[in-house]
This record gives sequence, C-alpha cells and structure tokens, in this order.
Amino acid sequence: MLPFTVIALAGFVAGAINAIAGGGSLISFPALLWAGQGAVIANATNTVAIWPGSLAGVIGFRRDLARVRRWLFWLMLPSLGGGICGAVLLLHTSERTFSHIVPFLIAGATLLLAAQEVISRKLKLVAKAHEHPAAGWVTFAFVFQFLVSVYGGYFGAGMGILMLAALGLIGLNDLHEMNGLKNLLAICINGVAAIYFAVSGAVVWIDVAIMAVTSIAGGLAGAKLAHKLGRKFVRGAVVGIGAVMTIVLLLRG
Repeated sequence: MLPFTVIALAGFVAGAINAIAGGGSLISFPALLWAGQGAVIANATNTVAIWPGSLAGVIGFRRDLARVRRWLFWLMLPSLGGGICGAVLLLHTSERTFSHIVPFLIAGATLLLAAQEVISRKLKLVAKAHEHPAAGWVTFAFVFQFLVSVYGGYFGAGMGILMLAALGLIGLNDLHEMNGLKNLLAICINGVAAIYFAVSGAVVWIDVAIMAVTSIAGGLAGAKLAHKLGRKFVRGAVVGIGAVMTIVLLLRG
C-alpha cells in the first residue's frame, strides 16, 4: 500500500501546486519513479493522470477565453501537432536513453520555474512592443508554440511557462487571458499525448486513477491555499524539491 499512498499524496500536492504556481509534475513524476515505474512509463502515466486537472483551469478562465477567441483555432493547430510529435518521440526513446535525459529535463524545468517572474516581466515588454504583430512575427510565434508543444508531449514540466512566452510573442499581455489560453492549449497537448500513450499501452491505469482523483482534489484545495501561502513560497518550495530531485537522479544514474 505504501507506493499507492505516496502516489496519492504526490497527486494531491501536484494538483495544489499547479493551482497556485505551476510545476506540479516535478512532484508527481518523481513519485512514479520512486514507486518503481520505468522513466518512460512513469512520464506517460503522469501525462494521462494530470490531464483532467487542466479542465478546471479552462472553466475558471472561460470568460477571459471568450475575448481571445480569434487566437484559439490558430494556436490549437501547432499545439495538437506538436503534442503528438512529442508523444511519439517519447515512446521511440529507449528507457536507458530517457533515464539519462530525465535529470537534465527536471533541472531545466526547475530553472524555468525559478525564473518565472523574470520571464513574466520580460514578456510584458515584448507584448507591448508587438501589440499589432506582423505576419512574420506571428509565424515565428506559432513555430515556437509548436516546439513548446513537442516538449510538452515529450516531458511537459515547465511547459506552461514556455507557452506564456509564446503568447507574449503574439502581443497578448492580459495575464488572465494568457492563463486561459495556456490551460486550453495544455489540454490539447496533453490530451493527444495521453490518447497516444493509452492506445500504445504505455500507461499504468491504477496509478492514473489514483493520481487523477487526488490531483483534482489538490487543485481545489490549492485554490483556497493560494492566498495564505502565496505563489512565491510555493514556487520556492518546488524549485528546492526540483533541485534535490535533479541531484538524486544524477547520483542514481
């Protein structure tokens, strides 16, 4: 029962962290590794398990999404295409190779989370400079979103921060609108990846069921805790955990 208990707790904490600051996969993915899953299967299982949590985010930002409807279709295309490409790439990566890559992926996601506020400030400047972006700049932003989606389908932790960067490139500067779009695009990316992983038999369903339920509960609890703990505190804690996990996985490898 211990592995299931750890997975349930990790799902709850990851859901709460995603609701407050983002970066929950830095908790849930290592928990699945600890429970004995191989790195590739753990990553695929984590993608399927956290997918339902994104739905709540979209519902919460539905009014903000209505104001940026013109971008939905165009951004969904590279998101869906990139998500499936990343998922296929993951299942064509050997367990040995992915296990060696994982510490560096976690380290990169941890650094992104640590630099989130700096990135957000830079994005506001970029967005103001491109409130009416030229066609070439928009094309670059879509290509960037496609590459972010490939990363999301392949690993995913820190993907939200990269997507906010892509949205800043096309001139969006309202944080609520950007978060709404980010959550919807995350559903697209993780959704197509989850379907591919499920059809390919790369998912441990008992772990998915436990983590999906507890992550939703954690997300609801996280919304209430957000004002008490604050984003800075949670982000600092997750960055610290990510740094420790990077070191542990490097030593284990």
